[in-house]
Amino acid sequence: MSVLCFLHSCTQTSLHFKQMFVFPLTAFYSWESNVNNDSSTNLRQEKRQCFTIEPPAVSLRLSGEKDDVIEIASTDGYLYLNGSLDRENKAIHRLQVEALNVMGEKVKGPYSITINVQDINDNPPKFEKSKYYGAVWQNSHPGKPFLRVHATDRDDPTTPNAKLSYNILHHFPNPFKSMLFQIDNVTGAISTSELGSRLLNPQKQATFILVVTVKDLAGMSENALTSNIDVEITVKENIWKAPPKVSIKENSTEPHPISITQVQWNEPDAKYDLLQREWLPRFPFTIDQNGTIYVTEPLDREEKELYSFFATAKDNEGEELGRPLLILVQVEDINDNPPVCQNALTIFEVQENEGLGSNIGTLHATDMDKKNTLNSRLQFRIVDQNPKIPLDSLFIIQQEAGTFQLSSSSLNKQVASTYSVTVEVTDKVFTTLCDVKINVIDINDQIPIFEKSDYGNCTILEDTPEGEVILEIQATDADEPFTGSSQIIYQIEEGDQNKNFIIETDPQTNRGFVKISKALDFEMSSTYNLTVKAINPEPLVKGVQYNSSSTAYFRVVVVDANEGPVFSKNTYIADIFEDVPVGTLVMTVTANDPEGDQIRYTLKNNKRNWLEIDTVSGKIYTAAPLDREVEHDYRVQVTATEENKKSQSSTAIFMIHIKDVNDNPPRLAKGNHLFFCHPLRGGVKAEIQATDDDEQLYPPEFTFSLGGSENIKSDWEISRTDGKCVEKVIHI
Repeated sequence: MSVLCFLHSCTQTSLHFKQMFVFPLTAFYSWESNVNNDSSTNLRQEKRQCFTIEPPAVSLRLSGEKDDVIEIASTDGYLYLNGSLDRENKAIHRLQVEALNVMGEKVKGPYSITINVQDINDNPPKFEKSKYYGAVWQNSHPGKPFLRVHATDRDDPTTPNAKLSYNILHHFPNPFKSMLFQIDNVTGAISTSELGSRLLNPQKQATFILVVTVKDLAGMSENALTSNIDVEITVKENIWKAPPKVSIKENSTEPHPISITQVQWNEPDAKYDLLQREWLPRFPFTIDQNGTIYVTEPLDREEKELYSFFATAKDNEGEELGRPLLILVQVEDINDNPPVCQNALTIFEVQENEGLGSNIGTLHATDMDKKNTLNSRLQFRIVDQNPKIPLDSLFIIQQEAGTFQLSSSSLNKQVASTYSVTVEVTDKVFTTLCDVKINVIDINDQIPIFEKSDYGNCTILEDTPEGEVILEIQATDADEPFTGSSQIIYQIEEGDQNKNFIIETDPQTNRGFVKISKALDFEMSSTYNLTVKAINPEPLVKGVQYNSSSTAYFRVVVVDANEGPVFSKNTYIADIFEDVPVGTLVMTVTANDPEGDQIRYTLKNNKRNWLEIDTVSGKIYTAAPLDREVEHDYRVQVTATEENKKSQSSTAIFMIHIKDVNDNPPRLAKGNHLFFCHPLRGGVKAEIQATDDDEQLYPPEFTFSLGGSENIKSDWEISRTDGKCVEKVIHI
């Protein structure tokens, strides 16, 4: 027979096993901890079970793994301790009990007793080392461990007594309120925090001392045992840095790929990759596993001048080791684009009386190479002129600017009215020829003359649309036709402060068309007295001036048009509760008539007749009870009509948002009657759902109860909050 006992370690306990030798019995015992490390303390006599000794047995004998601690009272069967047990030294004690006669001979047994010593938290955790040393790279990835501390606990590993929790108490120095380091409280893995990843700098502080503590009982009890350790951390300068901007000459003829720069992680075996910052249809860069970056094909600066992308370093599991590095590649310009004439043919005009050095115009050319560099610097030179009369070099061109000037004052339209000039444009590598045509025009010695000086009255309605021609005027110029000397521009000199009118010129006939450029308003101004002047775009020759012949007058008379009333708003919106009394004022709408006529208000589309309006004041009232459950946004049309013969009208929208009040009782969601199928066994359970027609801004809160007879109430119950109905009495 066997007896199994459980004892707490460091416990002094007296046990008594009682067994009738006639019937074998196996018994299991356990005791709450009665911890007392003083072995001299009186033993606590707690009787559990004993052996009843019957003749011929007169005493008991204990043998086995007693370790001089476990004894048995030979005459009364009590099992007791005369010292302390230590689970960490011996967790199980296997004993045997025998019954002896007066001669000391065995008459019964042996009987086996197994004592399992239960653990108590009597061992503090201990670190494996007396001090830890570690190194971390500057800007290392936050949360990635670079060092682990480890502690052990001799207590039972299957109990909370040996469950350990790590924590950083503080570190020295700590110039910030937040920790620069963090620790996994289960594994003891130490890593940089987000703050530390950004701010650790060996140039400022290269060494830190961390005070790490470990607690048993998972750190969840004030009675947990604790150990501390110092961890010395050295911050190493990060070599994972973005390289300087790389410069590459465009359209390189060297064999590709070409090495352009390199990145390197702090430790070997990193996996490198490139990440595009902006999507490109063709990404012309690659990286090898040494971190060397290559350009794979010639680049064109005119296509893209600056490339930006990221280089990444990852471990074998694909986790990023550090922040991606920004790589910048600048494509340097070379002179690979010729000058381009802005126009296939550039045309200038010059008056025949222009003096020596007068500017005629500027020839424009472009170069796609980089601006403000020698590659795009253009220089101009005249290489040909036709005809070559009266001189073969009537014109000069500014070498850098391309501006034409007269080199002689001997231009004569009767000798030559047109010159064709060829200009060479060069950027020192490429040359382009541009064609220029110079027209010699008559001097502007004639002024425009109006056909009449007064065009009288021009009467128009105030609602005449913008852009409509209201008057045509005409002036003539005796200078050469279709030149700047004979072209006429009409300007309104006086009478149009608000710019209500504009005059456009037909270039073929020099006829002027007076148009409305801005809506007229009779109430603002009913008459415009306009003064118009005719001028040329080319300046008059010295000694000639514009006079009264180039000036005309006319009056615009605006006739009042009957305009409809104007509302102060296009849409009126009001909020109102659905339970307001009939006759409640909701809002007042207003409209004004430009002519000052009286206005009458009416409602349209008032389909439910919930509203009415005062026809004189525009005040809108409720005319019937409102019901949000029928319609929560009620929209009508307000009409304002003049009280005159023409009865012009206008409309506006009036909308009310009807706000809810609690005016509807809850109801069953599936009708007023529910049917339950009653099984023979197991009872009935059902869920009753309710709803409410009022607005539900939040989940509805209903209270449920059962009505009916007392028998129903005694057999059934319902949850007050969720409507679950359960049968309390099961009928079979």
